[in-house]
Amino acid sequence: MAGALGFCLFATPIGECAMAWDEASLVAVHLPEASPERLRARMQSRHPAAAQTPPPPFVAEAIRRVRGLLEGEPDDLRDLQLAMEGVPEFNRRVYEAARAIPPGQVMTYGEVAQAIGEPGAARAVGQALGHNPFAPVVPCHRVLAAGGRPGGFSADGGALTKLKILEIEKARLGGERGLFD
Repeated sequence: MAGALGFCLFATPIGECAMAWDEASLVAVHLPEASPERLRARMQSRHPAAAQTPPPPFVAEAIRRVRGLLEGEPDDLRDLQLAMEGVPEFNRRVYEAARAIPPGQVMTYGEVAQAIGEPGAARAVGQALGHNPFAPVVPCHRVLAAGGRPGGFSADGGALTKLKILEIEKARLGGERGLFD
């Protein structure tokens, strides 16, 4: 993965998130940890050369949009540039498929596997999403286990955090009522 130049923490409705960047793209986006101190420590351990600093304009705009998404504004964030150097090819394909899922909609791990031409790779899709360094810009929260079960989620709070973000997005399963209606 590309080396980050800087990172910052920023408040959202679900807690303090973090973003790291290089000259032109986002290197990492992280959902809240148990505390801002743990999130800062995670960023410093994963990006030791990056300084905690105010974000440049393109990052400030990305933060505004991530915050908006977590406030319920429907924004797919697909145009945000992500540093994919070092991300395995399979994971890149999974992340691109996940980025194609609009806010408020969901797919299953199996459907994502099918979409990338790897039927039967649902478990590998889940593993790739578990290593997602760009949540929620790569919206792994929109990918569920079979039968509409939440499945795993590596952010602090696990599946409850996943369900909270889906609730904010007013997620719907197909044409059915929303998950939280």
